[in-house]
Amino acid sequence: MAKVIGIDLGTTNSCVAVMEGSTAKVIPNAEGANTTPSIVAFSASGERLVGQSAKRQAVTNPENTLFAIKRLIGRSFNDPMVQKDINLVPYKIVKNSNGDAWVESGGKNYSPSEISAFILIKMKETAEAYLGEKVTQAVIT
Repeated sequence: MAKVIGIDLGTTNSCVAVMEGSTAKVIPNAEGANTTPSIVAFSASGERLVGQSAKRQAVTNPENTLFAIKRLIGRSFNDPMVQKDINLVPYKIVKNSNGDAWVESGGKNYSPSEISAFILIKMKETAEAYLGEKVTQAVIT
C-alpha cells in the first residue's frame, strides 16, 4: 500500500511526515533537519534553489530570494498588508494583470501559489528519498 505523507507548508519553515504504524514520523531533510526553510531562490544562471540552499545564498542574492510567500496567497496587490510588505522585503512584489500580488525574480513573474508549489515539490522529494518509493498522495496543512 502506498504511503500518504503529511506536509506542513509553513510561512517560515515546512516539514513532512509519514505514519509509521500508529506514530507520525517527521522525515529529516538532506541536511538532517526536521524542518526545511520555506524559501525559494533563483541563481544568476536561473537555477532554482529551495530550502537550506536558498537560505544560504540569501545574503549575496537578496532580490532573488523569496521568503514568507505564504503571506501573499490570495491577496490583492493593493491590500494594505501587501503594501507594507513591499517596503520590508528585498524582492519585488508586483501587480498581476488580475490585481493579485505576485513576485518577480530574474525577469519572470511568479504567483505565490507557484512559489509554494516549489516548496511542496521539495518536501515530496524529501519524503521519496526517505521512503525509497514514489509518493502520490499527501495531506497539506
